[in-house]
Order: sequence, then C-alpha cells, then structure tokens
Amino acid sequence: MTNEKIKLKMENGQTIEVVVFSKRADAIEVVIGEGIHNMKFTLTPTRNGMAYVGSIKGRELVYERSREKVQAELEILNPQVRGPRAR
Repeated sequence: MTNEKIKLKMENGQTIEVVVFSKRADAIEVVIGEGIHNMKFTLTPTRNGMAYVGSIKGRELVYERSREKVQAELEILNPQVRGPRAR
C-alpha cells in the first residue's frame, strides 16, 4: 500500500512533504512526522476556495490547490461515489 503524499508551503517559503490521512473536498487530514513523533492536523479550504490552510504548533501551512481540483481528483480516484444508485 502506498501513502499519498502532498507538498505544503510553510510561512517562510519552505516546502514540506506530508502524508495524507484522509481526503475530502471540505477538509484534508494530514500526518506530519514519523513514528511516535508524528502529529495529525486538518487543512480546511480558504474563503475563496483557492487553497487549503491549517496550522500546527503555531505554524501556518498552505496546500496550494483549489477545492474544485481536489474534488476532481477524488472523483477520478473513486468514480462510484458520484454515480447514480442502482434500484
């Protein structure tokens, strides 16, 4: 099983790679660190929907992808979610 990894931008311009724990259009839960030193936090969409923002230990992290692009990725990965229900 492979873990999905995304790159987040920190306040100072550096990028950090984190593992995605769960991904929905309204929130992305990510895990930073490994082993017993890991921490989980949530990224939520900004007001204009152009990025996801979260903070951990006073540091703000940004995932520069729009809500529509994340929704499109989710529909591609699992097309059964949006399909009509069989009767």
